[in-house]
Amino acid sequence: MLRGKNVVLAVTGSIAAYKTANLASMLKKLNANVTVLMTKNAVNFINPITFETLTGNKCLIDTFDRNFQYSVEHVSLAKLADVVLVAPASANVIGKLANGIADDMLTTTVMACKCKKIVAPAMNTNMYENPIVQDNISKLKRFGMEIIEPDTGYLACGDTGAGKMPSEETLLSYILREIQCEKDMSGKRVLVTAGATREKIDPVRYITNHSTGKMGYAIAKAAMLRGADVTLVTGKTSIAPPPFVRVIQVISAEDMYNAVAAEADKNQIIVKAAAVADYRPSSPAENKIKKKDGDMTIELERTKDILKYLGENRRENQFICGFSMETENMLENSRAKLDSKKIDMIVANNIKTEGAGFGTDTNAVTFITKDITEEKPIMTKEQVANEILDYILKNPQFGVNREPEVEMGR
Repeated sequence: MLRGKNVVLAVTGSIAAYKTANLASMLKKLNANVTVLMTKNAVNFINPITFETLTGNKCLIDTFDRNFQYSVEHVSLAKLADVVLVAPASANVIGKLANGIADDMLTTTVMACKCKKIVAPAMNTNMYENPIVQDNISKLKRFGMEIIEPDTGYLACGDTGAGKMPSEETLLSYILREIQCEKDMSGKRVLVTAGATREKIDPVRYITNHSTGKMGYAIAKAAMLRGADVTLVTGKTSIAPPPFVRVIQVISAEDMYNAVAAEADKNQIIVKAAAVADYRPSSPAENKIKKKDGDMTIELERTKDILKYLGENRRENQFICGFSMETENMLENSRAKLDSKKIDMIVANNIKTEGAGFGTDTNAVTFITKDITEEKPIMTKEQVANEILDYILKNPQFGVNREPEVEMGR
């Protein structure tokens, strides 16, 4: 996923340094080339051998160490770096970077880097909230560095408050957003729907379906990683939404209709992957329906057709992609849906196909437009998401014509 990418991790004196060791391991498993810089204070919290073992590269501490590979190592490393993450970032190093002080290997290297620089402050709450530290953080932002806001919680010093370095997964997400994918969707706004809707029967019961939201979430994440400004309208799911995506939570089909209608005109691309209920109880009960002898009938009424609304009210040069999940006559039903909804593309699948359908990590789909019917092999949902986006970007209005990459994550 990150093969050929060079990541520099800069570690300062903080008890949170142990998290960076785990982050280095996570990056190596993604095939990134990882180099770790440490301040002399940082070695009091974690041994450099730990990082060298995890990364396979020498951990750099001393600017004047004669045992190095390059003639001017901090400059050479800075030229190679695709991204730099300072984590944990102490108040001391934040102050140095904000004021142009480069007096050790870490600060000189970071100063020499022209790539994206990300800083994750980690310190005592009172230090973090100190106006001087906050002013230095503001300076870093002005100079183009990205700040990862610290978590609030119980700190190693015994205090509770802001200053805790976020999880390794959060730190990794910032790095992946920066370097995992080519930013071929930069400047584009994308609306994605995902998950299942719930239609109320009474206060404790509802009608829904088996959708987990995995496909829609994969599309939203892929578009985000490729640089798009993504809005995700999601029904109830058991998975966490992707980071760096604007999320609108909804419950019912009516809620989703209203949210999509409000957002549609703001977006150039709409991918409607949600499993929306076609029918809802016409008269939901205000109180719990008590069990009685005999059968019960629930009268249902049609919900609003979101995809049809989008097709009939599209803005100029907007691309609309819908999904069609079938159990029989997949191609015929999906092509009829494409025509009746007046949209550009249908991603169709048959839930009886092995590896496709609800709750799986894979999918087997067929792309259908007015001109083509293209069957795809079984792939992970992340790969399917990128195939969908590749196809959309080939549309003449977007002016992108590129061959999809084979490796997952692009």
